[in-house]
Amino acid sequence: MNTYLFDDRRIDWQTLEGFEHLRYFILNIDTDANIVDVLFKFAAGQQIVLHRHKAPNHIFVIQGEHRIYHADGTLKEIRPVGSYTVSPASEVPHREGGGDIDVILLFSIRSTGVLYDILDNDANVIGSLAMSDFVALHQAQSGQTG
Repeated sequence: MNTYLFDDRRIDWQTLEGFEHLRYFILNIDTDANIVDVLFKFAAGQQIVLHRHKAPNHIFVIQGEHRIYHADGTLKEIRPVGSYTVSPASEVPHREGGGDIDVILLFSIRSTGVLYDILDNDANVIGSLAMSDFVALHQAQSGQTG
């Protein structure tokens, strides 16, 4: 069986300070429809920060395996390349990561206000990412100012 990799060399991956094993590239923000389309890249064999989704996320796996972990770090689910999942907002915290290779995902996030709560290892909220944060990140990514 052949293994095919998504050629992401032309994507100007961005990083967020304090978010290890995660890169992103915002494709589009439709503020009228309250939709953020963003590519995420999670490192192979790693887990990103504990968080919970405060908004619906439509997720398509472009490359690799999308691994979902319980808050304690144990594996919950593996989503193979080509899978599409609609994940509703949930108060249940989790981690995500890549399998044997970096996973690349298309997230279509649909809501206003807070989109993600960022949690410490005891599941206490230590930050959040809101629609306004994604708008600012998108402007910075494209070299726009305020």
